[in-house]
Amino acid sequence: MQTNIVVKFQVEGVHNWPEASKFEPTMKYLEHPHRHMFHIDARREVFHDDRDVEFIVFKRMMKDYIEKTYYNHEIDCCDFGSKSCEMLASEIYKEFELCYCAVYEDNENGAEVY
Repeated sequence: MQTNIVVKFQVEGVHNWPEASKFEPTMKYLEHPHRHMFHIDARREVFHDDRDVEFIVFKRMMKDYIEKTYYNHEIDCCDFGSKSCEMLASEIYKEFELCYCAVYEDNENGAEVY
């Protein structure tokens, strides 16, 4: 049996896909910065049933990391540049030693890493 803590939160941000029109010409608008609410679902394995990682503190640590790394005061939200959901999920997964991380755009489409 494996036990995980689960934290879910969202951050406002912009990103772009510089080569979108090479994949699909009608997606050219994705080459420009556009806004999403990025929904993050992160899970970390714990090894006993008495909260060896406090999930409220853990969530704050993750949000702080994202804001310190990506927050842009000029646009008053996170600027993820050309990072995809896959790239963000992978970065968060590695940074926080997770067993699962999903990042969704507007809680619709996204990517998961495990």
